[in-house]
Amino acid sequence: MSDLDSIPRLQLRKISKRYPGCLANDAIDLSIQPGEIHALLGENGAGKSTLMKIIYGVTQADSGEVIWQGQRVDLRNPAQARSLGIGMVFQHFSLFETLTVAQNIALAMGAAAGTPAQLEPRIREVSQRYGMALEPQRLVHSLSIGERQRVEIIRCLMQDIRLLILDEPTSVLTPQEAEELFVTLRRLASEGCSILFISHKLGEVRALCHSATVLRGGRVSGHCTPAQCSDRELAQLMVGEAAGLIADYPKVSADKAFLEIHKLSWPNPDPFGCSLRDIDLEVRSGEIVGIAGVAGNGQDEWLALLSGETQLPRHKGETIRFDGQPVAHLRPNARRRLGLAFVPAERLGHGAVPQLSLADNALLSAFQQGLIRCGLIQRRKVEHLAEEIIRRFGVKTPDTRTPARSLSGGNLQKFILGREILQQPRLLVAAHPTWGVDVGAAATIHRALIALRDAGAAILVISEDLDELFQISDRLGALCGGRLSALRPTVQTRLSDVGGWMAGQFDAPQSPDPATV
Repeated sequence: MSDLDSIPRLQLRKISKRYPGCLANDAIDLSIQPGEIHALLGENGAGKSTLMKIIYGVTQADSGEVIWQGQRVDLRNPAQARSLGIGMVFQHFSLFETLTVAQNIALAMGAAAGTPAQLEPRIREVSQRYGMALEPQRLVHSLSIGERQRVEIIRCLMQDIRLLILDEPTSVLTPQEAEELFVTLRRLASEGCSILFISHKLGEVRALCHSATVLRGGRVSGHCTPAQCSDRELAQLMVGEAAGLIADYPKVSADKAFLEIHKLSWPNPDPFGCSLRDIDLEVRSGEIVGIAGVAGNGQDEWLALLSGETQLPRHKGETIRFDGQPVAHLRPNARRRLGLAFVPAERLGHGAVPQLSLADNALLSAFQQGLIRCGLIQRRKVEHLAEEIIRRFGVKTPDTRTPARSLSGGNLQKFILGREILQQPRLLVAAHPTWGVDVGAAATIHRALIALRDAGAAILVISEDLDELFQISDRLGALCGGRLSALRPTVQTRLSDVGGWMAGQFDAPQSPDPATV
C-alpha cells in the first residue's frame, strides 16, 4: 500500500444534503488516502447512497467541499467524475446483454477510445493483469454474474481510475468469486488505487478494509480499523445497540413434509432465462430449508412456479404438493388458501405497490384474512393489521397512510415479511429476505423467521447471502443451472461445500467436519 501520510486522494468536508422532510447527509467528513481500502458502513437510511452519489457526481451537495488530490472540485455529473479518475460499480449492473464485452466497454469509454475491435487487445491485457480474465467477443448474456461484474470493473480500470467505488460488490458472488475479487482489490490498492467499499457483510469488511467510516442517521458516528473490531463492535457503531444483532440459532430436525417437489422440470421460453431440471425437494413443518445460488440460475423461475404466478398443466399438478395435495396447476389465491405465504425478491412493484399506502399494501395479500365482507373492504380491520405489522416488526414510518415507496429498503422489507408472517402461514417461501438491509433490520427478520419455524411452519429461504443461510437454516442446498443439489444438515456442511454446489459441483465428497462460519 502507498504511503498513507501523503495528500489524501479524496476529502469531504462538512458535506450536507437535504431532501424534503429528510436530512440525508449532515456535515459529513471523510478522507481516503492513495492505496487505501476504506469501508463505508451504516444502517439503511444512514446516508451512504446519497454520499456515494455526491462523490460520483450524480447528486450535488447543498453545502460542504469535495477535495480531490488537494484541489477543490465541483462535481456536476458522472462524466466529470470519471474524467478525474473516479469510477463506480453499482449493485445493479448496467450492461447490454445482447452486446459483447468489448461493445459494452466501448460504449462507456466513448468514440475517442476506439472501436470495440481496437479495444479488444487492451481488454485482454488489463483483465489478465488483474486476474479477471475476459474474452472480449463473448456476449454478455452468456457470462456468469461474477464475469459480468468483471466487465464492470475492467470498464472502470481502462479509464485510469484512481478511486473505485464498489456498492455491495459480493452480494451476487460465490465465496470463490468473492475471494478472487478481494485478490484483485488488494492488488489495485498496492498500486495506489483508492477503494471505497460499501457492504453489510461485516466479516468481509474486517478481512479486506484498512479503515472504516460509520454513518448513523446521516451523520458520522465513528471511525475504526475493522481488523481490530469484532462484528458486534461494528454493529454497535452502526445501530447504537448490539444486543441481539449477532445471534446463533439452534438447529432443529422435523419429520412431516409440508412442501413436496418431485421431478419438477420447466423449459423456459425466454432465451435469456434458465430452465429447471428434475428438482426434488422436501420442506418439513417446523424447519427452515435454505437454498443458495448465484442470481440467474433458476431462482426467479422456481419462485414463480412455487407462488403460482406460473402454473403447470393439470396433469403435472403432482410435481408440487402442499400437505399431500397437488398444487402445481393452482393459481396464487388457491395456494394461499392452502397455507402459502410468499415474500418475492423484488420489494417495490412485486412485493408492494409503490404509490399505495401501507394499509392498502397490507390488504393486497392478506385480503382472505377476514378483511373483506360481502364484497366490502373492512377498513378498520385493514388499518389494524397495518398498525400491528408496524408495531411488531419495528417498521419506521409516520403512519399507515405512508406510501410504500417512501420507506427505506429495510423498513419496507420488514413490512412485507410481517404482512406474510401475521397471516400465520403453514408454508412461507421467502426470497432474499434480508437483501440490502442493515444489520438491525436483518436481526429483526431472522428472529421473526425462527419464531415462525418454532410455531410449526415450513419455511423455504432462497438467498445469495451464505452467512444468513448458515445462521438460520436447518438444512442447506444450492441451485445451479436450474438443478438443485441434495440437501444436507447445516451442522454437517462447510462454506466451501455450498460454494462448490453453487458452481455446479454436486458430486463433491462431503466434508468430514461440521461447518464453521
